[in-house]
Amino acid sequence: MIGLGTLRRVARELRHDVGAAHDRDPAARGVSSLEILAAWPGVQALLAHRVAQLLSEAGVPLAPRMLALASRSFTNIEIHPRAQIGDGLFIDHGTGVVIGETAEVGDNVTMYQGVTLGGTGFATGKRHPTVQDNVTIGSGAKLLGPITIGHGAKIGANSVVIHDVPPNCTVVGVPGHPVRVEGVRPEGPDADWAHLPDPVADAVRQLSARVAELERRLAEAEGSPAPAEVVALRDRRSPNPAGG
Repeated sequence: MIGLGTLRRVARELRHDVGAAHDRDPAARGVSSLEILAAWPGVQALLAHRVAQLLSEAGVPLAPRMLALASRSFTNIEIHPRAQIGDGLFIDHGTGVVIGETAEVGDNVTMYQGVTLGGTGFATGKRHPTVQDNVTIGSGAKLLGPITIGHGAKIGANSVVIHDVPPNCTVVGVPGHPVRVEGVRPEGPDADWAHLPDPVADAVRQLSARVAELERRLAEAEGSPAPAEVVALRDRRSPNPAGG
């Protein structure tokens, strides 16, 4: 049954969703809650999902899926009616976001455009990711399978994550590799995406150093001129987009 208590719950969740847009979208500063509700597709998709989930829980046939389909057509964000979404989810821009049936999203999560919480294979049961509280997922990231993304983790843009991610960890790459940002646990939604560690580049640097050392030793043994210097990869840093 859909009673007043259920409607109050949806209204409370909607207030948290609008509040998340106010808090985490610089473009929403000074904008009224009514304008956010009318013009922010991420908030609109969440409202449609809250209602679709309510109808699904009440056993109403067809309507939840039709509402989810209409929401996808209108917002370009697809959320399955049975997906579990916590309070304060903020979907920035939102185009191409897909959240599967058995996905679970905690409180105060931030997602950017193109994020997929998808399944692998055709197995039934739990087959989509569980995203714990205060997680930030960069644009284009793909989280696949029944994995768990720990509290406070950050997923770099375009990463493909197929294994569990520990809490307060940053993951980048394809497949995703856990890394840290300058040895400090990242906090808050403003990830410095431009300066995330690159494990592939680190491996290439190490190989370049070993090649240079081997060439130097070989030249000394043969009494030949020293080889040309291996040009090290340079870390060209740009200004921190998060303001740091």
